[in-house]
Amino acid sequence: MTTTRNEPATVASIDLPRYLGTWFEIARLPMRHEPADFTDITAHYSLQDDGRIRVRNRALNGKGEREESIGEASAVDTSNSKLEVTFLPEGLRWIPFTKGDYWVLKIDPDYSTALVGSPDRKYLWLLSRQPHLDEATTQAYLAHARQQGFDLADLIHTPHTGHPTA
Repeated sequence: MTTTRNEPATVASIDLPRYLGTWFEIARLPMRHEPADFTDITAHYSLQDDGRIRVRNRALNGKGEREESIGEASAVDTSNSKLEVTFLPEGLRWIPFTKGDYWVLKIDPDYSTALVGSPDRKYLWLLSRQPHLDEATTQAYLAHARQQGFDLADLIHTPHTGHPTA
């Protein structure tokens, strides 16, 4: 039996220039592209000449080797709070249905902490401008995710070992 749930609510709008830059992953739901043993995960967003956003994700794999993925994001609407992201090679990014949803669900006023998820609630990231986030803030953002219907039973807290990848 399939049940339909409302999509999670996003923030009203994102000031894209303030959102750009480097974010440290504090926690995430499991995903194939980021194995559980990855550490020091960062995402760096920069504006391209065509208005799209270049996404550079870096991490240390289980062997301590740096891995990098380069992708591209574009806003779905003028709020900039809903983005579509692809990590396909540049020549294949035109293929339909190959982009993932990246929705900003919560962000603090100074753009130092953000909660990002997908409308199907399969993906979730807690991001910070610093590699560590205090426990009270972490719990407040995770509580917001639960209120939005995310199951956090398998949440992975991303270790930052002091070996920066940004």
